[in-house]
Amino acid sequence: MPELDNFFLLEFDDFKNRLISAGFEKYRAKQVFDAVYKNFIFDPNQIPAIPQKLKDWLSQNLEFSAAKLVGGKESDDDAKKYLFELKDGNFVECVLLKAPSQEGGIRKTLCMSTQVGCACACKFCASALRGFVRNLSAAEILSQALPFVKETIQGTKKSRSFEFENIVVMGMGEPLINYENLSQALKVFNQADKFEFGSRRITVSTCGIADKLEQLADDDFPYRLAISLHGATNQVRSQIMPINNRFPLERLLEAAEKFAGSSGRMITLEYILINNVNDTFEQARELVKIAQRLHAHVNLIPYNTVESLPWKRSDSGRRAAFANILKNAGVSYTLRREKGSGIDAACGQLALKKSREDSGKTAL
Repeated sequence: MPELDNFFLLEFDDFKNRLISAGFEKYRAKQVFDAVYKNFIFDPNQIPAIPQKLKDWLSQNLEFSAAKLVGGKESDDDAKKYLFELKDGNFVECVLLKAPSQEGGIRKTLCMSTQVGCACACKFCASALRGFVRNLSAAEILSQALPFVKETIQGTKKSRSFEFENIVVMGMGEPLINYENLSQALKVFNQADKFEFGSRRITVSTCGIADKLEQLADDDFPYRLAISLHGATNQVRSQIMPINNRFPLERLLEAAEKFAGSSGRMITLEYILINNVNDTFEQARELVKIAQRLHAHVNLIPYNTVESLPWKRSDSGRRAAFANILKNAGVSYTLRREKGSGIDAACGQLALKKSREDSGKTAL
């Protein structure tokens, strides 16, 4: 059976022309687009005001989800993780995180994956334990968002929308290695006649692929950028991130400066605090220099422990003291609360467990 084209990757005119060729009125295209992108109805059989014949045609001729939801977990700290099975039997996951916003409300962020496994082999990461399997297609990337829909009732009026306001591409895999498929997927979220997510509400994280960073600058990449730094000197960073041997800090920071200069947007430096590895005060002072050089914001993150890996989270006192060095130097920073440890929220843990269970091995 031939593989179906994914509905979300079709432009409106292309979709309209397909409907016309199939014998449907052209105004039906807007009905379907509005149902999907404004009313968040992702099952064609649930779309009201269109004939059953069109529902059947949509179901038979277009794919609306490239990944099957097979499990999920929720934690007491407002984190929610979903596990998806892909058509080839592989698994991928994404996480919904809730945190207080600067305005006093709740900021809800969806963390998405771009690969099955990862080739970058960061020593603290669960995704690296499986190694690289394959890139996700654009359809598989965006399918991760589809279950995260909420329904609101005001009086007699019902409305549906995504339950997140921001997207971060920081899950399984290295996004910039899967740049073409990632760009296709993010375009669906960003495009005005689709989900219309503003580019400033989308952040892509990289472990430091310097040549790809330079490409982003040349491509006028519209989204926010985060760099997973996790070490402020080559010695420490190479200990936990092998990619630093290929792209040492000197090379990475030059590429980051090029991106920041061309985009005019502030870069975020992600920094997971690992006990007795990268949480020394010397590392904090070196991190200050990097942040000041790039005019970057620093996101300090408690390490989510992964069973079978030796790393431990810095204690709260050390995290606070580390952050205080940044504060006294005038560096913009956030000290994130630990999130999702009860649901294996670190990248790749849930998918790794599931794949090992299915292969008959002992789960972590």
